[in-house]
Amino acid sequence: LVCAAFNADFDGDQMAVHVPLSVEAQMECRALMLASNNVLFPSNGEPSIVPSQDVVLGLYYTTRDRINSKGEGLVFADTGEVQRAFDAGEVEMSSRISVRLTEYTKDKESGELTPSTSLVETSVGRALLSEILPKGLPFTFINKALKKKEISRLINASFRKCGLKETVVFADKLLQYGFRLATRAGISISIEDMLVPTEKPGIIERAEAEVKEIATQYTSGLVTAGERYNKVVDIWGKAGDEVSKVMMGQLSKETVIDRHGNAVPQESFNSIYMMADSGARGSPAQIRQVAGMRGLMAKPDGSIIETPITANFREGLNVLEYFISTHGARKGLADTALKTANSGYLTRRLVDVTQDLVVTEQDCGTHNGYLMRAIVEGGETIESLRDRILGRTAADDILHPENRSVLAPAGTMLDEDMIDELEAAGVDEVKVRTALTCETRFGICARCYGRDLGRGGLVNGGEAVGVIAAQSIGEPGTQLTMRTFHIGGAASRAAIASSVEAKSNGNIGFNTTMRYVTNGKGELVVISRSGEIVIHDEHGRERERHKVPYGAILTIKSDQAIKAGTILANWDPLTRPIITEYAGQARFENVEEGLTVAKQVDEVTGLSTLVVIDPKRRGSAKVVRPQVKLIDATGNEVKIPGTDHAVTIGFPIGALVQVRDGQDVGPGEVLARIPVEGQKTRDITGGLPRVAELFEARSPKDKGVLAESTGTISFGKETKGKIRLQITDLEGKVWEELVPKEKNMLVHEGQIVNKGEVVVDGPADPQDILRLLGAEELARYIVDEVQDVYRLQGVKINDKHIEVIVRQMLRRVVVESAGDSNYINGEQVERSEMLNTNDALRADGKIPAVFTNLLLGITKASLSTDSFISAASFQETTRVLTEAAIMGKRDGLRGLKENVIVGRLIPAGTGMAYHEARKVRENMDDAERRAIAETEAAELALASEQNQDQDEGIDVK
Repeated sequence: LVCAAFNADFDGDQMAVHVPLSVEAQMECRALMLASNNVLFPSNGEPSIVPSQDVVLGLYYTTRDRINSKGEGLVFADTGEVQRAFDAGEVEMSSRISVRLTEYTKDKESGELTPSTSLVETSVGRALLSEILPKGLPFTFINKALKKKEISRLINASFRKCGLKETVVFADKLLQYGFRLATRAGISISIEDMLVPTEKPGIIERAEAEVKEIATQYTSGLVTAGERYNKVVDIWGKAGDEVSKVMMGQLSKETVIDRHGNAVPQESFNSIYMMADSGARGSPAQIRQVAGMRGLMAKPDGSIIETPITANFREGLNVLEYFISTHGARKGLADTALKTANSGYLTRRLVDVTQDLVVTEQDCGTHNGYLMRAIVEGGETIESLRDRILGRTAADDILHPENRSVLAPAGTMLDEDMIDELEAAGVDEVKVRTALTCETRFGICARCYGRDLGRGGLVNGGEAVGVIAAQSIGEPGTQLTMRTFHIGGAASRAAIASSVEAKSNGNIGFNTTMRYVTNGKGELVVISRSGEIVIHDEHGRERERHKVPYGAILTIKSDQAIKAGTILANWDPLTRPIITEYAGQARFENVEEGLTVAKQVDEVTGLSTLVVIDPKRRGSAKVVRPQVKLIDATGNEVKIPGTDHAVTIGFPIGALVQVRDGQDVGPGEVLARIPVEGQKTRDITGGLPRVAELFEARSPKDKGVLAESTGTISFGKETKGKIRLQITDLEGKVWEELVPKEKNMLVHEGQIVNKGEVVVDGPADPQDILRLLGAEELARYIVDEVQDVYRLQGVKINDKHIEVIVRQMLRRVVVESAGDSNYINGEQVERSEMLNTNDALRADGKIPAVFTNLLLGITKASLSTDSFISAASFQETTRVLTEAAIMGKRDGLRGLKENVIVGRLIPAGTGMAYHEARKVRENMDDAERRAIAETEAAELALASEQNQDQDEGIDVK
């Protein structure tokens, strides 16, 4: 049970025993470190003592039911009777029966158990399993086939309802029971279990025919070499998926005769299927290699070989196929070695940047927070609202969406029961406090952090949440992939989508940026770049959200009621259109054959098309851009409504012109198309390198350009190979940027854009997001991007850990204007120090300093902390120390690392109390010392007075 938590396996692992010496150390070990006290993962709050492999298989087998097995339909008085019948061989483990069972419900406040008895329809195995269920858990939890996920849920529920002790005992019993039943089930694997689907040869023949067809197209020059490769890889990818779908369908169902003599399908008892289905071992992808087809393989450089391996392991591979397969296996081993080192280094950097973040107070009293809603992509809920807000604190009162009554006041901790209430009321977005909005100066407050995932309650003061966050993110790093993927073939499945369909019933709405026009055929054509279709249910809650590309044709209208499965929009995935929003007569400018466009004649069809070419090769001095203007009926240029800009639509290089000069065009008509194959297949950085890139806040290579201000787009003079993009804001200020010609422009002349909108395609730069859209958007971007990488590998990490790291990356600020402070403009200062300084200045009625956020990568942030001891122990030791010496720095020993290095107790956990007590003692000593000094002084004064009196007395004598 503890193997998962210790990452232990039985290939020769050793365990060492550490002997705690002092009484305090012994107490700590007993209370905090004992395995049975660590039931939940601190990274995601799920149970860590979950059975795996054989145990799961045993429990799954015992809770499956089989149609028409011996003794079906019998009724029993209690589980004891079931056990006797089973021992006598009157019923089988999977027979469907009815049993009288007593369940207990636990009272929340008092913990009293109240029994209730009822007749339950179940199977023999489940009835017997109910004997070890802790009291207070309903039988419904095990009245189903127990897969690994279900068992995890069961243990989680047991922990929440029955407490730690019972859960640990229950998990132990489950383990014993599972092993015993796995042994008795006697599940084995035979070659007969690997059923190769009968439809496989047909699917492969069809795919081969399609590939031949594309080869002919290629030889006759209809498609380019790159397009041919992409299409072939795509065909084989689809074929492989189809084979595996057919294969799983065949494996997972079998037909049996029920007791009325009818043939009915039931879930299969195939050993291989049961192993994968229960979650014990294996996955559909692996079964596919054994019984389906191995599919596409990659070359050592990561590119996909276009001829797949159509054989599977059961049929056997031929020499060539075997040779291709070995590539992958070797690369895998080499990757693993590199991965461990890389992942370790990431963890080290993360720990270093967050090591001094400790829970230092209970409540900072802020009302700031982030709005959380479920993450929905393409109609699938990727992460529910429940998962995102569980164990957090409400920032504002949460109101009922219909009658506006307060469901949860601000400051409520959102636990499971609270969220059930919110879900029942139909709340779909909640503002919660986060690590990023916490106003505690040093460290973080317990309320903003929320639940301690490893314990299940509000986080304790002194908890080193920074280190926990760093390790939660770094530890699964070894499971991430190392390589960067090339889009192409199997990886580009997402890029080939050509329509979206609704997954649920509801009403259609569009997001605020959606714009569309009606073309001559009466179709709605999307002309916005960031349009989304939103589907709401009858209560107005958002159910799905679909992104729709520019140029898509909508098949629905706003506020229309639709059924699940309705196609919402469709588009051509292989070309990108350029569309006019206005009607008029097309007039070409600078479209000169041989200079800006070339005529391409198709050899097969004999049709000619105009292709825009780069004019600079023709040695022309002045730069010309081929473009179209529209002329209205009176012969004037069509202007953009509300401005005096003429509508000009430029043709980018590589575009195929679809209209003729002087042709009348209507709104929504396509003027030109850019073949997508012309865009380079860009590498997606995946896995570990991507996570590291995000946390280091590096600017991506071909980064997209965001609009610096809200205003109107215009294009200035072109310089060598670059286009001058200008945005004029409402006050007439002009901002300009030089953009390489081959970049993909998302805007055209005269278009109005909002600040922060993407104007040139490409990956976003975190620095731009922070500058233009603010810290909340940046945090959202980093959290979402990091989660995407981990989600792909099936690793669950709570958002708050990533937020904690982003908080540390935003720890410093840049002084914009110094006001009455001692800072210099452009200086980098710790945020907490800055806020303290400003408070002091305001108290004195002086002008506070003005500052802006600064985003540092984790390495940078670690090196720029105020503690030079911590920074020196991380990297670049000599540089850090010489700088500290020159500047005469002092280290307040605030963080954990500094204290470890100088050999004191760390200011976290139980050490926190020690340091607090020490401070109190020091302050108290001061007071006492002062008191003592004062009394001594008084006594001295008194004594000297007396002496004086005596002296005077003597004089008198």
